Amino acid sequence: MATTHTAAPSRARIAALDVARGIAILGTLGTNIWIFTDPAGIVGYLETAGSDPWPQRILMQLAQGKFLGLLSLMFGVGLAIQAASARRAGRAWPGNYRTRAFLLFVDGLVHYFLVAEFDVLMGYAVVSMLVCGVVVSSHRTRMWIAGTAAVVHMLLVTTVVVALAATPASEGSSSEPTDIFATGSWWDLVVFRTENLLAFRAEMIIVVPLTIVMFLAGAALFDAGVFDERGARLRRKLMVTGGIAAPVDIAVGLFGGSAGLFASRYAIAPFVAVGLLALIAQWYSTRDRVGTLGGWLQGIGKTALSCYLLQNVIASVICYGWGFGLAARIDPTYRTQFTVAVYLAVCAILVAASRLWLRRFRQGPVEWLWKASFDLLTRGGSDRPETDPQRAGSGTLHA
Repeated sequence: MATTHTAAPSRARIAALDVARGIAILGTLGTNIWIFTDPAGIVGYLETAGSDPWPQRILMQLAQGKFLGLLSLMFGVGLAIQAASARRAGRAWPGNYRTRAFLLFVDGLVHYFLVAEFDVLMGYAVVSMLVCGVVVSSHRTRMWIAGTAAVVHMLLVTTVVVALAATPASEGSSSEPTDIFATGSWWDLVVFRTENLLAFRAEMIIVVPLTIVMFLAGAALFDAGVFDERGARLRRKLMVTGGIAAPVDIAVGLFGGSAGLFASRYAIAPFVAVGLLALIAQWYSTRDRVGTLGGWLQGIGKTALSCYLLQNVIASVICYGWGFGLAARIDPTYRTQFTVAVYLAVCAILVAASRLWLRRFRQGPVEWLWKASFDLLTRGGSDRPETDPQRAGSGTLHA
C-alpha cells in the first residue's frame, strides 16, 4: 500500500531543493575536475591515486564521494516528489516513469561515449527503473529492500578493502602509459571509451546496491519532512551523523592508502552526504531569502541536467588534446593551482549560463529536450510528468 504523504512543496522548500542540487552538481565537478586536469586523463588519475602532493590530496579528499552521495540523495528526493505529484493528479505510479528513465539512460549513454567515461546518468537510470515503484510501497518493504542493499554493499566494500589492504603497495604502474587524452582527437577518445566500455562501466555496476540505498534514503527523508518544519529534530540528528563521519572520512582517505580511499568513498562519504543535506535544509529552514550565493546555486539546481553535461564538455575543451590541451602543457608543479583555476572558471561559466538562460526559459535546454522526447514517446497517454516547477521540484536531476 502506498505510504507517501508528501504535501505540495513550499517556496522555501523548493529553494533548498534547488540549492542542494546545485551544490551537488558543482561538488561532483570538484571530484571529476582532477580527472580532466591529469595529462593521462582517468588512467593517470587512477594510477596516481593516493600518491599525489598533499595539497592536492587534501582537496581531492574533501570532495571524494560526498557530493556524488548528495546527488544520489537528491535523485531520491526527485522520485518522492514525482510520485507525490502523480498521486495528487490521480495518475498511476510509476506509470510511464520507466520511459523517462530510459531516456535518461540514453542521455547517459551518449554522454559516456561522446564526453566523459565516468558518467553517472546510466547508473541512475537503471536504479530508478528498479526502485521507482518502491518509493510508494509500505515502510516495511522499503526498509527491507534498503537494508538488504546496504548489507550487500557493505559486504562488497569489506571484501575489496581487505583485498587492497593485503596487497603490497606498487612501486610503479604496471600498465602501459597513455597520452590519448593529451594528444588524441575527439574521435580517438570515443573509440577509446568504446574499447574500454566494461572497465569504465564497472563502478556503475558495483555501486548499484549503494545507489538503491541512497535513492530510497533521499525519498524517505523528503517524506519525513527534512525540508520543512516537521524535520527539525531529524535534521539535527543527521547533522550530528555527518559531523562525526566527516573527520573520519578525511583521516581514513588521507592516511589509509588505497584501501582507505575505497572505504572513505563508498562506506563513509554517504554519511557525510546525509549530513550535508540536513545542513542545507536547516540553513534555509530559518531564512526567507536565498541570498546571492544561494541564487547562483539555485540557478544551477534548476538546470541540473544541462549543467552536469555542460561542465564536462567545458572541462574537456579546456584540458584535452582535441581542445585547448592545457592539461599536458601545464608544469606538473602547478597542477593543483591549475586545477583550482579551471574549476572556478567552469563554475563561473555555469552560474552565468544558467542565470542568463533562466531569464527567458523555465527549464534548461537538455531538460526541455528530454521532456519533449518523453511527450513524443507517450503522446495520447494521460501519464504525463509534473510540469509546474514549484510542485515537481524544478530542475531535478532524475528520469
